[in-house]
Amino acid sequence: MNIVLFGPPGAGKGTQAKLICEKYFLNHLSTGDLLRKESSKETSLGMQIKKTINDGKLVSNETTIELIKQFINENKNNKKGFLFDGFPRNKKQAELLDHLMESINEKILCVILLNVNEDVLKERIMNRSATEGRSDDNLETLSKRLHTYSSETEPLIEYYSSQNLVRKVHGTGEISDINQGISSYIEASLNA
Repeated sequence: MNIVLFGPPGAGKGTQAKLICEKYFLNHLSTGDLLRKESSKETSLGMQIKKTINDGKLVSNETTIELIKQFINENKNNKKGFLFDGFPRNKKQAELLDHLMESINEKILCVILLNVNEDVLKERIMNRSATEGRSDDNLETLSKRLHTYSSETEPLIEYYSSQNLVRKVHGTGEISDINQGISSYIEASLNA
């Protein structure tokens, strides 16, 4: 069982990813975590990733998909599948992920889209900034991240909708209610 989880910054992906992985016994595949882990190593790839990140650039799709492939190979036998969090972020990455899944005889079960309006996102980000002290949690950075999400990630809705995989979940309200909505879509996809 392989699931893609996406939504705008502050939509609650991290919270829901943890709950989904626990409930369905999935590996949580966060590309941000993979990149940070690899960049902390003294390997040539790790140093290359670190330099790219420090230069303020995006790590190439090819490098990212290679790390994902490595993670899948190392973890495919210890859980029931993968929850992709933070990947894909654009159509090219979605195509690369489809090819990777096909090459290992797997597929994406469903794509969960957390819908949250911008006012709620701003409120959540500012609350998170106050409680967690994340330096990237400010309105200026959020505005840039929302623009990137709108221009690069939102087109994935159409890409995955054409494969009949998108399940839209209203991402406001109680965490448990949101999770119940997600679970009902996952169950329906499993039984389709």
